[in-house]
Amino acid sequence: MSGEASTTLTTTPIGRGWAYAGTMLGALVSIAANIAHSFVPPAHAPAGWQPPTGAIAFAAFWPVALFVGIEMLARVAWRRGWRMILLRFGGLLPVAGTAAIVSYLHLAGLLAHYGEPRVTVVIGPLAVDGLMVMSAAALMSTSPQAAQPAPAGQATNPGPEVPDVEADSPEDAAGQADGADSASKRGGRPRMTNEQRVAACADRYPDMTVAEMAKRLKLSDRTIRRYLAEQKTGEETALERTETDQIEHANGTTI
Repeated sequence: MSGEASTTLTTTPIGRGWAYAGTMLGALVSIAANIAHSFVPPAHAPAGWQPPTGAIAFAAFWPVALFVGIEMLARVAWRRGWRMILLRFGGLLPVAGTAAIVSYLHLAGLLAHYGEPRVTVVIGPLAVDGLMVMSAAALMSTSPQAAQPAPAGQATNPGPEVPDVEADSPEDAAGQADGADSASKRGGRPRMTNEQRVAACADRYPDMTVAEMAKRLKLSDRTIRRYLAEQKTGEETALERTETDQIEHANGTTI
């Protein structure tokens, strides 16, 4: 079991290496272009002109700030809610927008200084910005933080198990009984059926909407509603039976 857990935690999502490669390539090109452009002398610069140290430092700051912001957005286990969404993207957009504009102007000015054609000067910097945008999206899409289990010290009230990665497919529905028997023979824990997963999720998160539950369990909204309706019907039937038994018991005691 420990070997399986170790393998799960150390597996890198497919394509995440390329996402980092794109991010690093875009950042390095942007830093190099920004610093190089800061050494381009102004039109009426005196002989022996050198750029200020602060200009060189800030030329490298913008791409680094963007990279750090992307890492925070992709790696931090942010709390749910629209406020957290506003804080995340509201904080990143000014950083990303400023870095993109500054880097565009530096690279465009550098290309113009090198005598590149006008069309290259205008659209060339967009390749670097586009690469950074795609890499940022890929890092967020392959972020492993959502799949990582909570540390053992924090699991004080784990509640019912709610698996997040099983799909609602005909193969899963047909093989649920066989999967449970096989798991029992191996000494492992039987796999929960989709109905059990929905019930466990509803018990653990009573305020979760159908859309959120469907996204978490990777099931359709229709399937979630069907299982919830069946669960409600079963609870009502059990309650009616309990009331009937109590009435019959009271009548029998009276007689």
